[in-house]
Amino acid sequence: MSDNFDKSNINEAEKSKSNDSEQSLEDAAEGSDEALQKKIKSGSPSTQRVQRPHSSPPRFVTVDELLETAKGVTNMVLAHEIVVNGDFRIKPVELPENSLEKRVKEIVHKAFWDCLSVQLSEDPPTYDHAIKLVGEIKETLLSFLLPGHTRLRNQITEVLDLDLIKQEAENGALDISKLAEFIIGIMGTLCAPARDEEVRKLKDIKEIVSLFRAIFSVLDLMKVDMANFAVSSIRPHLMQQSVDYERKKFQELLEKQPTLFFIDSLDFVTQWLEEAADDLMKYKKALPGGGGAAGSGDGPVPNPVAVQNYAYLKLLKWDHLQRPFPETVLMDQSRFQELQLQLEQLTVLGAVLLVTFSMAASGISSQANFAEKLKMIVKILLTDMHLPSFHLKDALTMVGEKVCLEVNSCLSLCGFTPFTTDKETVLKGQIQAVASPDDPIRRIMDARILTFLETYLASGHQKSLPAVPGGLGPVQKELEEVAVKFVRLVNYNKMVFSPYYDAILSKILVRA
Repeated sequence: MSDNFDKSNINEAEKSKSNDSEQSLEDAAEGSDEALQKKIKSGSPSTQRVQRPHSSPPRFVTVDELLETAKGVTNMVLAHEIVVNGDFRIKPVELPENSLEKRVKEIVHKAFWDCLSVQLSEDPPTYDHAIKLVGEIKETLLSFLLPGHTRLRNQITEVLDLDLIKQEAENGALDISKLAEFIIGIMGTLCAPARDEEVRKLKDIKEIVSLFRAIFSVLDLMKVDMANFAVSSIRPHLMQQSVDYERKKFQELLEKQPTLFFIDSLDFVTQWLEEAADDLMKYKKALPGGGGAAGSGDGPVPNPVAVQNYAYLKLLKWDHLQRPFPETVLMDQSRFQELQLQLEQLTVLGAVLLVTFSMAASGISSQANFAEKLKMIVKILLTDMHLPSFHLKDALTMVGEKVCLEVNSCLSLCGFTPFTTDKETVLKGQIQAVASPDDPIRRIMDARILTFLETYLASGHQKSLPAVPGGLGPVQKELEEVAVKFVRLVNYNKMVFSPYYDAILSKILVRA
């Protein structure tokens, strides 16, 4: 293997980490906003990078090893999702229409309920299946109870006493409708408010087989509700346990089944961190007083914290179609991709508003209601910007037309002279120019957004957000929401994988 990331190596890296100064990424990236933007956008590997030997050759694995590893990955992903995703919810299983699995399930269920119907239609009725169903319902209801629900527990145990129910059935004294009524009452007591309507509808079902079928359907929903309640209750206490668990599972993958997932040497993580370190060193050399001639190896060496922060910013400019994502952030690739799309939309939105307010009279640009209205209009027109079928240039043409109408209307209401035709043409042209990533206004907005994220990330665990750079005021709320998500995601990833990053950076920065 090219790099042996065993636990001893990680521990050594943790010890060396304590000797590094806590220099912020902001210090490492002083200078113009556009320079920072250019460096983060550059994704080409450094020509000075030391080539590593290739990873160990793949080996054959058994089916049992594959299943065991897949189970470990699934558990790790689930634990990660619960902690990171505040909107995580367990959803009822819905099989695809016309799928074989769904047809088989429907056939088996129909056969079961038909059998129950036949038994209850006999004279005298046979209650074998019905009693088994009551037993399952009893266990489900008891599973919903908390330790303090003593009275309900005793009530359920007493009324749904299967031995007593069997005796009543044998003696022809069983009233199955009365049992169903009791069950529905308990369900109404235990269910979430969102299920009140479903439970109420159960009381209107008179046919006993249909009633039992509906009861089980509602109980399945209540199980999902209870599971989601449990997840939300324990989430605040899961953070540290999840960090340890994810790191342990990841280490097991490295040690037991590395070649299954091609993570035996963390090649993509190493390349990602190497590029960040190289970019930072080149950037610092280019600054006045940065030290070292261009191309020389005498420049200042950034600290590991600065390199990690810079590397995370590079993920917001990642080419997801052409470049493999680093292994340690792979579970969050969709989240980083979503943040990237949101920031692209914010960049365009901010550029359009900056151009518009620069040309409009100061009297209307300072009106909060108008600024908010104009922002919402542009946001709506850019809603589908993430779709492959979206054409930004065409959308901005429409945006230009709408913006001019709104600005002229506001100017008239405020007693100002509306735009002339020439001025409208200039504004529409500047708005359409934002479609190009090389547009100067768009580049400025992009660079300032990255600077804001950089500053917030470098501030550590401070709760207060940094001041928003000039020109970003109209999109401040949206930008801060994205920044909070980004920094929360980064900080959690650092907690889990920082030992691996420290081990890799200790080698990279020594070579530098």
